Amino acid sequence: MSPFFPKDGATGSKCNIGSRVLLSILAVVVVVGSSGMVVVVESGIGVNWGTVTLHRLSPHTVVNLLKDNKIDKVKLFDADPDSLKALMGSGIEVMVGIPNDMLSLLSSSPTASDSWVSQNVSRYMVKNGVNIKYVAVGNEPFLTSYSGQYQSYVVPALTNLQQSLAKANLAGIIKLVVPCNADAYESSLPSQGAFRPELNQIMTQLVSFLNSNGSPFIVNIYPFLSLYGSSDFPQDYAFFDGTTHSVIDGPNVYNNAFDGNFDTLVAALSKIGYGQMPIIIGEVGWPTDGVVSANLSAARAFNQGLINHVLSNKGTPLRPGVPPMDIYLFSLLDEGAKSTLPGNFERHWGIFSFDGQAKYKLNLGNGLLKNAKDVEYLPFRWCVADPSKDLSTVANHFKLACSYADCTTLNYGGSCNDIGAKGNISYAFNSYYQLLKQNVQSCDFDGLGVVTFLDPSVGDCRFLVGITDGKSSGICLDGRLVIVLSLIFWVSYIYLV
Repeated sequence: MSPFFPKDGATGSKCNIGSRVLLSILAVVVVVGSSGMVVVVESGIGVNWGTVTLHRLSPHTVVNLLKDNKIDKVKLFDADPDSLKALMGSGIEVMVGIPNDMLSLLSSSPTASDSWVSQNVSRYMVKNGVNIKYVAVGNEPFLTSYSGQYQSYVVPALTNLQQSLAKANLAGIIKLVVPCNADAYESSLPSQGAFRPELNQIMTQLVSFLNSNGSPFIVNIYPFLSLYGSSDFPQDYAFFDGTTHSVIDGPNVYNNAFDGNFDTLVAALSKIGYGQMPIIIGEVGWPTDGVVSANLSAARAFNQGLINHVLSNKGTPLRPGVPPMDIYLFSLLDEGAKSTLPGNFERHWGIFSFDGQAKYKLNLGNGLLKNAKDVEYLPFRWCVADPSKDLSTVANHFKLACSYADCTTLNYGGSCNDIGAKGNISYAFNSYYQLLKQNVQSCDFDGLGVVTFLDPSVGDCRFLVGITDGKSSGICLDGRLVIVLSLIFWVSYIYLV
């Protein structure tokens, strides 16, 4: 495996049930269909709307954020009812997702398939309802780390769901797709791209199904993970501003990892007889925090470079003049409850922070990002370490606070890594305090915490203030849970000391 084309590792999509959003662009491109006919399609660029968060914005606030930014396509990882209800009447094009753990049931039970379509698709396909265009059947089900766990379920689930859509008279309106990770194919050079040997038969069946139903192939590409996972990967090759490490592949020259990865897929599709299959990028982006290579300037450089590259309509060496049909940036909002197993950066993919505020200047094709409006914040107050107290016994409090709240910015390479020991303690205290909706007891920490009305943020290190609208997925922060978490915190603390 060439260091220029490594397999993508685990991403946020493997560790959360998140979602994606897509912004339609005025550019029109030409894609050659499998039948040889020329089909005109609109090229779109967008982002993923994720919901695995500690501080969830109201879905209606998110939909208004999409509208204000002229984002008219959104991809969801599940059929979250709150999100779908908020999208009703918006006109925003939606891709609804089915989690991998549902594939076994849907592959074996036509009844379960009918029920899923009825509850999560048909009920919303009404006048002034939700504009559902795609159903994503699983999410990266062929990922190497799954060891084939979902592999046998994919095509049978597709078959049952297609029949269910037909029964609901929706088969001609809604397309079934399967988002795949880029590790489904491999090569030392793009022109030699091929699907992993153990996937060749099933990928042929999958692509044949997609082709027969007029569906595109969806792939997730992460140059960031290539850079993060390999010390040999040249940094400038991950971006779009030129490189001193171009890859020469016969007559073709590759100056960025995205094009090289994309054309590796094109070659793999060609090898199984579907070289003209339309391709959508389901996930692509750059995180802003958590590790050295994840920061605001790098994220802006990558995302803006990618957008400009796609809007130029240059395409790639194997598909000149034909960029991907659509590109879904990952992601819309930061998700502070995601697993950090792949890396601390997993909670920082958003082009907006958790409260809908743009992190950096980014033009999606029609102007710079606009912040969310009417966000309901908690009172502007923070919990910090009491400067008059001896903090020698704070270790267990710090550990427990960060086991519930998100402290990933404090790690090496993070935006809060250099604020000092007392700053770290205050950051942890405040994150927990905001998570528990500023409950008065949540800033006690055995007398070591104190509430302040002076913002303790330092430079790029932002001490957050929680929000009141919406509800968190996974952690429903009503009054009862505040009490429960507080009790758990203190029981755990007593046990540790």
